[in-house]
Amino acid sequence: MAVDKAKAPKIDVDEFLTLAISETPQELHPFFESFRSLYSRKLWHQLTNKLFEFFDHPLSKPYRVDVFNKFVRDFESRLNQLRLVEMGVKVSKEIDNPVTHLQFLTDLLERANTEKSPEAHVLLLSSLAHAKLLYGDHEGTKNDIDAAWKVLDELSSVDPSVNAAYYGVAADYYKSKAEYAPYYKNSLLYLACIDPAKDLTAEERLLRAHDLGIAAFLGDTIYNFGELLMHPILDALDSTPHEWIKKLLFTFNEGNIGKFEALSPLFPKEPILQENYPFLRQKICLMALIESVFKRGAYDRTMSFQTIAEETHLPLDEVEHLVMKALSLKLIKGSLDQVDQTAQITWVQPRVLSREQIGQLAQRLAAWNSKLHQVEERIAPEVLVNS
Repeated sequence: MAVDKAKAPKIDVDEFLTLAISETPQELHPFFESFRSLYSRKLWHQLTNKLFEFFDHPLSKPYRVDVFNKFVRDFESRLNQLRLVEMGVKVSKEIDNPVTHLQFLTDLLERANTEKSPEAHVLLLSSLAHAKLLYGDHEGTKNDIDAAWKVLDELSSVDPSVNAAYYGVAADYYKSKAEYAPYYKNSLLYLACIDPAKDLTAEERLLRAHDLGIAAFLGDTIYNFGELLMHPILDALDSTPHEWIKKLLFTFNEGNIGKFEALSPLFPKEPILQENYPFLRQKICLMALIESVFKRGAYDRTMSFQTIAEETHLPLDEVEHLVMKALSLKLIKGSLDQVDQTAQITWVQPRVLSREQIGQLAQRLAAWNSKLHQVEERIAPEVLVNS
């Protein structure tokens, strides 16, 4: 159990509540009367709920920190520790001074019973990491993120709000470091923990969809956009100046080089894409190769260099390098025959499939089933004769 290293002075709750009623708007007075009644009856759960109602009230903003420090502090050890920390994190957003803000959260971390509630520990560390990121302390942010993950990774059941706090700050950290693949992963996990339609504003949804698209393009290990393409967050790009990014995502997933070249004149709208055009060109060629292999049957995966060159729009002398790149990235498995200039592909990286790709797979399964039925019809008479 954490020890209170900076014990607060004795709080006169009755005096504080009386003073609060005299100094706050009349609309808030019923809250303080309820606080007095619930506190005197030691109804901590009901008091917690009433406090959240108070902190959600727009007129409470100037009084939130005082209520937490001069009232909640008196009985915080009796509250559900996760709810206490949620309350503290909400209140801390009213503190403008960076030093005071960080000290508020650090003090709460020292006082909260993090052994009793590991989730509260993760939420507090994530909130501290977010505050440090806002104030430019990247090293401190990374340390807190790592510490939070050590706790989170051991938990079997976690409140979605705790997961959202962790994955949200992890995504923001990797965005600030321009580490596209970790940002992409953590951002999608963050969205899985919230309801974007309710928890994000239209502007936030647009920014998140935009950033996920850029990360998908520039992530050097991301060659399957299926999970993102099926996520409703991309709808935020519709009817905006960024709608072409959504089209480009589908183009990459299809491995369609023709559409890629048609959209490339728009790249100057996103300078970072224009700067990385050679990488994107190679990536669309790799996606075209993967899609070409995926469309083929299991017994039709020995491809000539000439076929690959046609599928990927590459000169013949660059095909070998492309296939070796795909092998090194573990997008495919197989072997090269440099004498015959062929590539035998035995495996393609598992992917989240679009509806169109699922339809293609269904057709292949139907064809396989038909062949199986033909074999059954051919051998059935022989089985009957032998029996």
